[in-house]
Amino acid sequence: MNSSTLNNLKIGQKGKVIRISGNPAIKRRLLDMGIVPNVEVKVEKLAPLGDPIDILVKGYHLTLRKEEASSITVEVIEK
Repeated sequence: MNSSTLNNLKIGQKGKVIRISGNPAIKRRLLDMGIVPNVEVKVEKLAPLGDPIDILVKGYHLTLRKEEASSITVEVIEK
């Protein structure tokens, strides 16, 4: 299994969420927005300095700060 944090994925890469760690308030917010275990996410856009990150999850775009994305562990899905 090839795992990484969401902030390390490149544009166009997909991943399946394995777990969310870190601050309980951020974790709750991410879960409420649909970032739950086993959901597939795709990196759509990155800002020039890598913050924020635009992802596609469950058919909608979500923008996350680098700190939030670094708390999401994903299994990288090869293209």
